[in-house]
Amino acid sequence: MISALPPLAADLLSLLHVACALAVTFHVLLRKRDVGSAIGWMGLAWLSPFIGSALYLVLGINRVHRKAYRIRQARPPLRRAPLPKVGRRDEPLAPLVMAVEAMTERPLLPGNKIELLRNGDGAYPAMLQAIAAAKTSIGLASYIFRADEAGMLFVDALRDAKKRGVDVRVLVDGIGSGYFRSPVYELLRESGVTAARFLHSFVPWNMPFLNLRSHRKILVVDGMVAFIGGINISAGNLLTQSPPDPIRDVHFSVVGPVVAQITEAFVADWHFATGEELQGNSWFPKLYGAGEAQCRIVTSGPDVDVEKMDMMFLQAIGCARRSVKIATPYFLPEERLITALCLAAMRGVTVDIVIPIESDHRIMDWATRAHVGPLLASGGRLWRAPKPFEHSKLLAIDGEWSLIGSANWDVRSMRLNFEINMEVYDKAFATQVEEQIDRRKGRELTLKNIRNRPFLIRLRDRAARLFLPYL
Repeated sequence: MISALPPLAADLLSLLHVACALAVTFHVLLRKRDVGSAIGWMGLAWLSPFIGSALYLVLGINRVHRKAYRIRQARPPLRRAPLPKVGRRDEPLAPLVMAVEAMTERPLLPGNKIELLRNGDGAYPAMLQAIAAAKTSIGLASYIFRADEAGMLFVDALRDAKKRGVDVRVLVDGIGSGYFRSPVYELLRESGVTAARFLHSFVPWNMPFLNLRSHRKILVVDGMVAFIGGINISAGNLLTQSPPDPIRDVHFSVVGPVVAQITEAFVADWHFATGEELQGNSWFPKLYGAGEAQCRIVTSGPDVDVEKMDMMFLQAIGCARRSVKIATPYFLPEERLITALCLAAMRGVTVDIVIPIESDHRIMDWATRAHVGPLLASGGRLWRAPKPFEHSKLLAIDGEWSLIGSANWDVRSMRLNFEINMEVYDKAFATQVEEQIDRRKGRELTLKNIRNRPFLIRLRDRAARLFLPYL
């Protein structure tokens, strides 16, 4: 205790505490946009001498944003096509087209073909076939990449591609694919495959890996065919093999001009993680139209893309006239997104949200039940998908616009994770997405169910909701 120290030492420590707390206060005031977060960090710094300042130094400073800014300043911009002009500005989705165009600085590209792949049973064979046919380049990024029955198929295929002379790059998350030890990373390196771990470090002063993760799932082959969606690489996704903890999910193969944007996202992540530039025709060949869908990639993360995902969600919900359909494994968005969904339901839009009857994180299930009361009271409907665990991430608006990719409807995906999604303007595809969401509807979770929980259960769920920014 400071009072037990000699007067001079106590005074010096007090002055040091004030200096540290002031430094945190100045940094928070200049850097933190969220008022609640800012007040919390400042209070912790002043009321917990040294400990609060140390915690802010380790967990509160977004070093990723600073690193991303330095990288982008130091390198030439990625290739951008001219932004297209919106035809009719009175069309219902025109505000969404313009808003996402302004946010991403990416054009909406026509001529794309998208194929839906169910579970690992449908996605893995298609992905492995593409890897086996690769001639020039392979870029693979995954949050979870296990060295199990499913993962070893990919390790072997990537190793064989490397032996054929294909330029192979594999990026795995520094936590999702193993923090203390990443067997698949070690196997890839031993096989001669160039691999890296995203935001991984044991150095105490380089700590963003604790809370910031690359949740993206990308496979790009020869710069011409891509796969994105929600499926990680693990045996749990092979439902036909009856794994002990099965995961139901969807993934998508993509062909057409938008593949260049997916490649750009992988190339940017690889450069962020390793400093290596991937350029040339092997990664960016000339692409041609392959289908009817208009598509655009939307990347988000705690670097220079922060808040893009929730801003897009807000605009999309605001444009809805008939229906908003969502499937997500976790539903814990910020209040402004809950409010937007409430307003949509109040103006007569059908709002249907499908979540698992039981996710793989029980505390998130508790927090969700404490979070959705206002939405249910406004007329929104929440459906619980029966087992196995539903990991799909799908969104459809009015049967005309849809979004596929890696982002969940929670604060972690909106602010802490690096995510990749693709918006699709195509009625036939949106109908297919809606059918996937409707197919997963199980028992409805009603407002009566929420309010009739026992007092101690409601108290537990409310307590769990307090961790919403970190779940």
